Amino acid sequence: MNRTLATEFILLGFSKDFRVNIFLFLLFLGIYLVTIIGNVLIMSLIVTTPNLCTPMYFFLCILSFLDLCMSTCVVPRLLADLLSTVRLISLGACTMQFYTNLLMSGTESYLLALMAYDRYIAICRPLHYPVLMRWSICYRLTALLWITSFIVFILPCLLMPIDLCYPNHINHYMCEVLAVMQLACDTIYLSEVMITVNCFISLFLPFFFIIVSYACIISSVLRIHSKTKSKAFSTCTSHITVVILVYGTAMILYFSPSSQHSTSYGKYLSLFSYIICPSLNPLIYSLNNKEVKDTSRKVFVRLSIALQSKIFNADPQNASLGQ
Repeated sequence: MNRTLATEFILLGFSKDFRVNIFLFLLFLGIYLVTIIGNVLIMSLIVTTPNLCTPMYFFLCILSFLDLCMSTCVVPRLLADLLSTVRLISLGACTMQFYTNLLMSGTESYLLALMAYDRYIAICRPLHYPVLMRWSICYRLTALLWITSFIVFILPCLLMPIDLCYPNHINHYMCEVLAVMQLACDTIYLSEVMITVNCFISLFLPFFFIIVSYACIISSVLRIHSKTKSKAFSTCTSHITVVILVYGTAMILYFSPSSQHSTSYGKYLSLFSYIICPSLNPLIYSLNNKEVKDTSRKVFVRLSIALQSKIFNADPQNASLGQ
């Protein structure tokens, strides 16, 4: 059977109305700037502040890195397409975006489960925490996250590639897995089975593990001293909020009936995973975490004093008065 393989694709995006696209451009640009500033600030504080050099903040730094990578992989291209009438993307660029999104989102899913395990050990087994979560183990667990994500998400795609045919219109603003699969030349039954299995491994199992971990954590927190209880609840609340946003959105998207994959349903729902959540995570953790807020306040005070001192010393009139 003769068929023409697609070498470039047209991303349909959200709208063809220029005014709507201008509004969306300004909205997504603002969210992306918040994402960059928030996640870079979180990573900088953790890397440069000694009292934040703990496994919990180490994992939070990785989460910020993943959020920044996911957003950067999607939003700049989306912003350019919103101002363009021709939204073509090459097969190579589409493949790169496809694999990067899979790897980053899969790693984040496992990372959230690891962060729940870290909190479980810290709260439920505090005497064993220095041994069970020593730095050598943290580094190995981090490497395991990336390796597992590659094996679960990337390797099956490399072993079972899908030929994509015309029409080459992708009903999405990016090369998302469910949207791209609609262009498959042949039947995608095996691919759909693979996605279901991967979702079970990377979404349902980690989410179930997190639920069990926090059931144990809440049980332990209710029995500890009030001051420590407040701090533990603050940290756990931040993590639970992120878990609900990330896993909730992904489960609704990937466990929904396959008949909805060809509609705009997934396009709008994925905004939470790739655009909104990466901008909210730094705010959630910073607003609910006293150590992060105190460290940020100290850094801003030091920068303010340094800036005022520099301006004062650079002022010729003040310099002459000093003499």
